[in-house]
Formats: sequence, C-alpha cells, structure tokens
Amino acid sequence: MNDNELPNITADAFDIPSADKFAVQSSTHRPRILLLYGSLRARSYSRLVVEEAARLLTAMGAEARIYDPSGLPAADSVDPSHEKVAELRELMMWSEGQVWCSPERHGSMTSIMKSQIDWVPLSLGAVRPTQGKVLAVMQVCGGSQSFNTVNQLRVLGRWMRMFTIPNQSSVPKAYLEFDEQGRMLPSPFYQRIVDVVEELMKFTLLLRDNKDYLVDRYSERVESADELSARVNQRQI
Repeated sequence: MNDNELPNITADAFDIPSADKFAVQSSTHRPRILLLYGSLRARSYSRLVVEEAARLLTAMGAEARIYDPSGLPAADSVDPSHEKVAELRELMMWSEGQVWCSPERHGSMTSIMKSQIDWVPLSLGAVRPTQGKVLAVMQVCGGSQSFNTVNQLRVLGRWMRMFTIPNQSSVPKAYLEFDEQGRMLPSPFYQRIVDVVEELMKFTLLLRDNKDYLVDRYSERVESADELSARVNQRQI
C-alpha cells in the first residue's frame, strides 16, 4: 500500500478546506445577540452586568435580547412545549452570538444558569441549536475575584459546539460596582466588559456567515441525516 493512500476514508465525504469556500458576501442585518444571566434576586448583579452588556451591544449595532429565567422549570420536569422553555429555545435558534453571565456560588455556576443551558438540547432533530454561534462568558463574585465559573462556562460552550472568544470578565465584590439605579460604576472591571463585548461583536461579524462551513465535519458527512437524527435522539435511559 502506498504511504499516501487513505483506505479508511470515504472519498465522497472527504473535503479539502479552502478559503474559496468561505462566504463572499456578508449579512447586512444587525448581529443577533442573546444574553443569559444566572440569578433570580431582585438586585441580581449577573443581570445588571448583562444589562450593561446589552446597552453596549446595542450601541455597537447589535440587536440584543435578554432572557428572563424567572418561571423556567427545572430541566426535564415539564414538556419542552412549556412557554418558558419554548421561548428559550427559540431565542437560541434566533441568536448568532451569546453572553452567559453567572454568579459564583460554592465555587461553581448557579443552578439557575445551568438549568437554562440544560434545557437546550444538543440537537433538535438533526440540527444543533447552538453550534457555530459565538459565545462570551462572564461571572460576578460576592468576594474576591475568581475564574471558576467562567472556566466552567467555557467547557459548556465547547460542549455545545460554540466559538467561545478568548476574552472574559470576572467582577469581584460586585455589590461595590453598581450605583443605586443599577448602573455600573467606572472601573477597570467596566472597561473589561466593554472589551469583551467589543470582541464578541468582532467575532460574530467574522464567523456568522461561515458557521455552517466551520462546524461541518467529515464524520457527520459520512452519516446520512436520518442516521444522525436517530443517533442523537436516542431515548434517554
């Protein structure tokens, strides 16, 4: 056998990546950004961070929508047709980029944050609702600065086949960073949030028209759509 032969490759599914296969024209609509936060408190600092991010995104030309997790049932406790679940899934499909911001509790993201992510399946039919979307991760801390939660959110983003940007935000002692009206005070932590949002916009504009090509996989081209749907929708035990 010739050393250059590939006997295990299905020829019809094999692709040679090329710059020529990237989109020539860019979308003209505003980047669609979904923002999630992880606390139900009346004065939720993760929500206040998300609201600041949404203002910045809007000023940068995005269409920003914040999902309110109030009333979202525990994952798998109700039918997916539940209005809060359906709303979340529709926003996931609508979005091109996302911001996830959670408080850190016991060294981890909150159950409110995780429940939102758990309600989004890896697939709807043979379509992954999050794959190829751009993600920015943030966290708020009640005490000293930590990066446990943003690191966990990065793992989840990768699992959901999202492009997680390099920059991130962690706001320590968040209760000191906002005024009585819930607006963030000037600080290096605010500047970092501006940095993260700016980077999210850049990556969303760069990747959104090519996400299908970028996440296209040889292993899935080998499978038929029916085979893929049957595999990823196996009945859970």
